[in-house]
Amino acid sequence: MPATAAMLPTPPRGPEAQGPYATLVIRGVTIITGNGGPPYGPADIVIRGNRIAEIRSAGTPGLPMAKDRQPTGATREIDATGMYVMPGFVDMHGHSGDDSKAPDPSYPYRLWLAHGVTTIRGVPLFGNDAARALDDKRRSAAGEITAPRIYVYQTLGSGWTPKDGNAKVQSPQKAREWVRWAAKSGIDGIKFFNRGDETPEIDRAAIDEAKKLGLGTVAHLAQPNIAEFNARDAAAAGLGTITHFYGHFESLLKDRRTQDTPPDYNFNDEQKRFGGIAEIWNQIHEPGGPEWIAYLEAQKATGVVFDPTFNIYSASRDLMRAKNADWHATYTLPSLANFYESNRDNHGSYFYDWTTAHEVTWRNFYGRYMRLVNDYKNMGGRVTAGSDPGFIYQSWGFNYILELELLQEAGFSPLEVIQSATINGARTLNDPTGKDPEFGLIRAGMLADLVIVPENPLQNLKTLYGTGFTRLNEKTNRSEKVGGVRWTIKDGIVFDAPALLASVAAQVAAEKAKP
Repeated sequence: MPATAAMLPTPPRGPEAQGPYATLVIRGVTIITGNGGPPYGPADIVIRGNRIAEIRSAGTPGLPMAKDRQPTGATREIDATGMYVMPGFVDMHGHSGDDSKAPDPSYPYRLWLAHGVTTIRGVPLFGNDAARALDDKRRSAAGEITAPRIYVYQTLGSGWTPKDGNAKVQSPQKAREWVRWAAKSGIDGIKFFNRGDETPEIDRAAIDEAKKLGLGTVAHLAQPNIAEFNARDAAAAGLGTITHFYGHFESLLKDRRTQDTPPDYNFNDEQKRFGGIAEIWNQIHEPGGPEWIAYLEAQKATGVVFDPTFNIYSASRDLMRAKNADWHATYTLPSLANFYESNRDNHGSYFYDWTTAHEVTWRNFYGRYMRLVNDYKNMGGRVTAGSDPGFIYQSWGFNYILELELLQEAGFSPLEVIQSATINGARTLNDPTGKDPEFGLIRAGMLADLVIVPENPLQNLKTLYGTGFTRLNEKTNRSEKVGGVRWTIKDGIVFDAPALLASVAAQVAAEKAKP
């Protein structure tokens, strides 16, 4: 949805952000590099300005750490003894709020950063308001606001006023014209929706022009045009990323060319749309069969990336869990809670009469969808982590960690989950430009984008939630909260994650207190 005038400007960064520093040293951490390799440590990470300068051994596991370790005289030191550090997370499917959900754009930014997300791909970030997204991209890069690094992807026709005065893209020629304008304007890529004026011919032209100009492409392959342009077709046309599940199973249909939808299916009726779409699960070729493998091999040959966004539809298979998630009471704004409630006006609020049968169908669907994504990963296809926050009871930051959990449920090992959340996203964002990524790994020379956590995320991803994880203390025989992100570092700027969460909690409490 387009951003509106009711949205507040993004405020300057506050005291929860400090730096960058001439020299910042993080002491005593165990490092998870992000490339899929095992952790190592203890180590000291030396950051100068906004880059990792060097990584130095801090001793031998099981023995006291070496004393008087170099370098000395740092501008700031962080004692992270016994903690774990990962590359900053990359959220490949981001939206901000709007006046009906979260009119303060710093609200989602703070929640993202509090959960270790240092880079987001807005698809789009502020609806049709490309200028606003580009401004926040610039201000984030300059360290002026509390926000992750921003990549701006816009839909065809958004943000421009062409010479003929008609901003709509209704021909392949107009699509190429808009892509050229977008490239000159600093837009990083295009988000396709495969519906309305977006015909397959227009999308193919835009994808072709984007590849020439170094812009990325991502598509939500919606149902209206799916019979003409499914995931197989889009990848063959050169699409960079397929987000969500749309288009995959339509490429694997058995005994038919289009899904056999229920007789009362209506795309504009959201419960029919989302209730009926999952019924495709048993109309496809069997997982692991020759047609299944051939499809994945063809997708891999094109280099297309899968961005599954498992979390955003997870309420469809367990509505009660999503509605009662731990974080809603403290961190979900009243306006956002109202937006989530079942009604016919708000996108994703489709639970008008959600039944056990709906949930069973979605669980069957998820089983095969997760198998597809895991099989793609296993044969060498690239999978990233994206959250699509602000819809269907999924709130910023928290639902990104849920996405990581669901990747593990799909069959990814924890190290593979971290790889998808870090370097895979970084490579996908940089591939269109032909440049190597400068973030996504913990190595000397890379940008200082880091997540420092007190618990081992490979042992339990739940410890990454801002609400923490409840564990029994064997000494006291009482439960206690552990975990959460301690510090998030972006471009050498240190963000105090608990302080960010406290500011959000105070904002929510203040909103709830209003008459």
